[in-house]
Order: sequence, then C-alpha cells, then structure tokens
Amino acid sequence: MTPGINAARKAGIHHTIHEYDHDPASESYGTEAAEKIGTDPNRVFKTLVVAIDGKELAVGVVPVSAKLSMKRMARAAQGKKAVMADPNAVMRSTGYVLGGVSPLGQKRRLKTFIDASAQQFETVLVSAGRRGLEIELAPEDLARLVNGRFLPLQQE
Repeated sequence: MTPGINAARKAGIHHTIHEYDHDPASESYGTEAAEKIGTDPNRVFKTLVVAIDGKELAVGVVPVSAKLSMKRMARAAQGKKAVMADPNAVMRSTGYVLGGVSPLGQKRRLKTFIDASAQQFETVLVSAGRRGLEIELAPEDLARLVNGRFLPLQQE
C-alpha cells in the first residue's frame, strides 16, 4: 500500500492497480510500465516535478510518449521559468523516490497540471507511488484528487 493508493481508496475513487516486475536497468520508467502492462503509452502518464522561478515546486503530468514543455509549465504555474526540480527536493516534497513519484498522496500538495490529452481517455495510468506499480483511474478523478487543472503541457 502506498500513500497514492490510500488517497484513492479514502476518496472512494474507482481505480485498478497494475503491478509489474521493474527492471532496475530501465532508462524510462513510464515506457517500461506501458510495455509491461501492455497498454498504449499515450495512456500512461509520468509525474514530473519542476521548480518555478527557482523557488516554488509544481507538478506536470504528461504522457510517457511526450516531453513536458517548460514554457507551458511555467505559464500554467504563473511563472516565468520552469526547470526540472532537484531530485532531493522532489523526494523531500513528495515523499516518493524518482521513477515512483505519484501525483497522488504526496507529502506536501503541490500545484498540479495535467496534460489535456488525458481527457480523451476513459482511464489513464500514473505511478501509484513506487517503481513497478501503476494506478489506473478516470482523468477527472485524478484531477479532483490532486486539485489539478487540464492544460496543454506537451512540447510541440
């Protein structure tokens, strides 16, 4: 059980857990998840934590098949510049290790933005809080649980 799964259960959100054997040599956790679960990589979303203007942390949730646009992320968070957050700051803030960061059940709730492409699917998958564990849920339920907003976040 992870804080992410507990958050979904506590909220009464319909969800499905997918567990797979994580390969420590894997370079891309999200792509590995899509392959091992056997689903469209456009439905599997990665959770990326960025620093806005060098201070505030925010979360961008984008398909594993896409790249996060730092310009769009900065604009979404009403900042000027976004860069990937320091890994130690990510772990302290979320309570999760890299490769297993879930948008759900984070230690400190960060502003969260979800790529608008999620809305085209009945369900999406995000990390459930550790490598080798994904949670599948409706995009609207994800947004409600993290108080997130849907915006275009992918690099073009």
